[in-house]
Amino acid sequence: MARINDHYQKLKAGYLFPEIGRRVSQFAKQNPDKKIIRLGIGDVTQPLPLAVIEAMHKAVDDMARKETFYGYGPESGYDFLKEKIQQYDYASRGVRVELDEIFISDGSKCDTGNIQEIFDLGSRIAITDPVYPVYVDTNVMAGRTGQANDKGQYEGLTYLSCGPDDNFVPALPTAGQKMDIIYLCFPNNPTGAVATKEQLSQWVRYAKESDAIILFDAAYEAFISDPAIPHSIYEIEGAREVAIEFRSYSKTAGFTGTRAAFTVVPRELTAANSKGDRVALNPLWNRRHSTKFNGVSYPVQRAAEAVYSDAGRRQVQELIAYYMNNARVIREGLTALGIRHWGGVNAPYVWLQTPNGLDSWAFFDRLLQQANVVGTPGSGFGAAGEGFFRLSAFGDAAQVVEAMERIRKNLS
Repeated sequence: MARINDHYQKLKAGYLFPEIGRRVSQFAKQNPDKKIIRLGIGDVTQPLPLAVIEAMHKAVDDMARKETFYGYGPESGYDFLKEKIQQYDYASRGVRVELDEIFISDGSKCDTGNIQEIFDLGSRIAITDPVYPVYVDTNVMAGRTGQANDKGQYEGLTYLSCGPDDNFVPALPTAGQKMDIIYLCFPNNPTGAVATKEQLSQWVRYAKESDAIILFDAAYEAFISDPAIPHSIYEIEGAREVAIEFRSYSKTAGFTGTRAAFTVVPRELTAANSKGDRVALNPLWNRRHSTKFNGVSYPVQRAAEAVYSDAGRRQVQELIAYYMNNARVIREGLTALGIRHWGGVNAPYVWLQTPNGLDSWAFFDRLLQQANVVGTPGSGFGAAGEGFFRLSAFGDAAQVVEAMERIRKNLS
């Protein structure tokens, strides 16, 4: 008799975004005359930069000629892209990263979910709360947790709650909470918070003292405008010995539908096996990556390479400026309404406190039904997200302005 993986049945009824989609679809069906503006899921709305499109077209032409055709490529990515990553993402910031430490993939969502496979099932996992749901759900699927309680928190995970008092940057685990794996995301999804160099230094010190590994999701680093905020965990001394970093082109260059990202696993990074021997993680991830993944396509990697060209970097900055102007419009609209909010300065997400004591889903429904605007309930990101709400800056500029005007009319 075939049997399912019972751990999947521990998952809550629906992943956050499908539940949003279900409610929006139901409302649209019942109200076909209503124009819905979506500021919820973090999908981009502007087309790929011209330099990226031109590079992709040329790469497709390469695939049409026998002498320039590419079949299977290296699973970890072509050196032509890795060299650009090495130069522009790291060396330009004084950070050393070697080519064989870079693994090209089809998304940081995939990598942050898959990385847990190289760690023991008994690993003690710490996540921030609020949190990107993928970090939690993939560990549930793997069998590292018990059941969820009535707040949605899973037995076996350590939740590092954070809120307005600490600007949504969690404190270190308390004495006696010795963690093995720590998920950090800065700039943060969903709160838009950023971590200072000193704050990240504290985490690196903790990881060294606890013999822990930091899984650092830096998918939104390109949106940082404050020069004092680190773009990479590897800007912190000693981080190469304790951290894996994830990056993405999805929001930076509009690759949500094109799919390209990368993960860095330093050679120095080790963990213990069951005998207590130290084992390098780079070869383990290389084995997992090359066994279960055939690599990002040649045209897409050429497109990602073009992000680093002079024209590509200029055009990407224009895209980022476009979305961050949307964030400004959202922040100013909320300020005018007297709604407390965070983020939207070094990140494309604005995190607001729901007005009048409404819970997150009640505010979602009110916003959808009265203003016909879609956002993301904070409770979908964890128990500490209850009473908060996320608005995304990735919409069309004119629609963002209209959405904020609708919110003003319906909430003032």
